[in-house]
Amino acid sequence: MKNTLKNIFVIFFSFFILSCSSQSKESFKAKEIYKSNSLIVTQISENAFIHTSFKQTNDFGNVPCNGLIVKNKNETIVFDTPTNDKSSEELIQWINEKLHAKINAVIPTHFHDDSLGGLLAFHKKNIPSYSYVKTIELAKENNFVIPENSFNDSVILKVGNKDVVARYFGEGHTRDNSVGYFPSENILFGGCLLKELEAGKGYLGDANVSAWSGTVEKVKKEYPNVKIVVPGHGDYGDGRLLDYTITLFKGQ
Repeated sequence: MKNTLKNIFVIFFSFFILSCSSQSKESFKAKEIYKSNSLIVTQISENAFIHTSFKQTNDFGNVPCNGLIVKNKNETIVFDTPTNDKSSEELIQWINEKLHAKINAVIPTHFHDDSLGGLLAFHKKNIPSYSYVKTIELAKENNFVIPENSFNDSVILKVGNKDVVARYFGEGHTRDNSVGYFPSENILFGGCLLKELEAGKGYLGDANVSAWSGTVEKVKKEYPNVKIVVPGHGDYGDGRLLDYTITLFKGQ
């Protein structure tokens, strides 16, 4: 009888430990882990971090602009640069010194300066850059710093032993907006193609508003079970950001 009770206790205790560890993995609590006047880094999962820099605008004031860092085995890939070279230098230094990680690549997801405004700082550190082919065309047309490597539809890069994907689905915020995806943590970086919940339409100077909803519907179809969605501006969330953006531009 003693042995039976002991065995039951061991089994129950094992289940309890397993349950606690799986719960703690599921409910990662996001935390701000770096902050200066020009840059904020927020950890949103075990291996993903939002970097937020700022852009002064006439119409919308001082706008916070998001990018994403994904990490595996002391290597990182960065989606979107901070808005200028100074903030980008700060981010590169932080990744090297605090994450103790190398940056394998930077992927600007469209040609605006809240996506590639700090690209020169990455190039000066010999960090290769990748963008959709039209992003490179538009950067050239506007005399911006030009990403070094192009892709026509999508590109898959390695961070440690994990895949990172950048892919173009169609026009929306701009003619060239691509998105990033980190399959191992089911995280989508939507950039300025996706809006935070309750956001307005934002800057439409280079937009194709009639195509926008359809493009996001393609993204949703490709990643139906996405867990974390990071927009170009504002708060991150889940798949509801896709639905909200689709609705916002439906029938335009």
